[in-house]
Amino acid sequence: MITPVKQVNRFFMLALAPFVGLMLCLLLFRPSLEPASLAELTPPEETITSQTQAIRQDLSGAEEAAVQTSSSIKKTTQLYNQTTSTMSALVQKATSQATRPETIYNQRISSKLGVPFERINSDRLTIEMYRVNPGTYKGYAMKIKLKDPTAMQMALNSEAGKSETTMQAVRRTGAIAGINAGGFADSGGKRYPLSTTVMDGKYVNGFQASFKDLFFVGLNDAGKLVGGKFFDKGSLDRLQPQFGATFVPVLLQNGRKTPIPAKWKVSPKRAPRTVIGNYKDDQILIIVVDGYNEKGSSGATLEELQARLYKLGVVDAYNLDGGGSSSLVLNNRVVNNPSDGNLRPVPTHFLFYK
Repeated sequence: MITPVKQVNRFFMLALAPFVGLMLCLLLFRPSLEPASLAELTPPEETITSQTQAIRQDLSGAEEAAVQTSSSIKKTTQLYNQTTSTMSALVQKATSQATRPETIYNQRISSKLGVPFERINSDRLTIEMYRVNPGTYKGYAMKIKLKDPTAMQMALNSEAGKSETTMQAVRRTGAIAGINAGGFADSGGKRYPLSTTVMDGKYVNGFQASFKDLFFVGLNDAGKLVGGKFFDKGSLDRLQPQFGATFVPVLLQNGRKTPIPAKWKVSPKRAPRTVIGNYKDDQILIIVVDGYNEKGSSGATLEELQARLYKLGVVDAYNLDGGGSSSLVLNNRVVNNPSDGNLRPVPTHFLFYK
């Protein structure tokens, strides 16, 4: 029989056996921890120093490269700004040089007209008003530069046979200026436009070939004055008129005087007149001459106006309806002195829009 003391001893022997075994293993098979092994795990001081220096040199090189790149960017930016400034100056100079001939030409024709007493300038047009007083007659010249082709239109009442004064047409449409346009024919108490008339690119009463001394004058879709005698519809269609009216006679064509029929030299000899023409740069010139009546004793002759327009450098010119029909409206006032004492109602008017 095992005594309690022996049982306790056996218990502790069994419990401590693993620890004793572990200790014996450590004592018998202990690994050697030599200083050399630790040295192998630690890099030499010289290596750390060289690596640090290399990193430092790399950082210095990167810093220098960054400085050079920044300097290069600054120089490139400065060069770009200088180039942009130079190009802008060249563009401005080229634009100025391109418009110089036009400016010089305009100065030449304006100097022949004198000093304008009124001027209107907008994004759509420029109007300059001059007095015309060569001694034998008095009147007004209105020079118009169309910047927008739609700044010139023709007024024609939508009701057939109904006419209106230039002032009424100006106020009805909101125009800044206006003149009387083509001739007319009275019938049955109504007043109709004479011969070929175009409105909004369409023939009002169909095309009528030119006969006797009649001509057509109007504006095309490019804002250029077109006109002359047209004996077939195709000839006029090729000019693409947007609007236009008819009267007699042609005064200038392609910078040359055209023969004035004998009938129109004396019927009447002198009269209030309205003429329209264009310069080679497509500016439009309108002259409205005052007169006391239509009896031939006041106003201007067609030959006088033809010579005047020729000296002013006008290329093409046409005589519009005159006498009591002559009217010139600007800025909501009648500029000329109508021979009837009041403005005459007529079917067509050329209007200008600011």
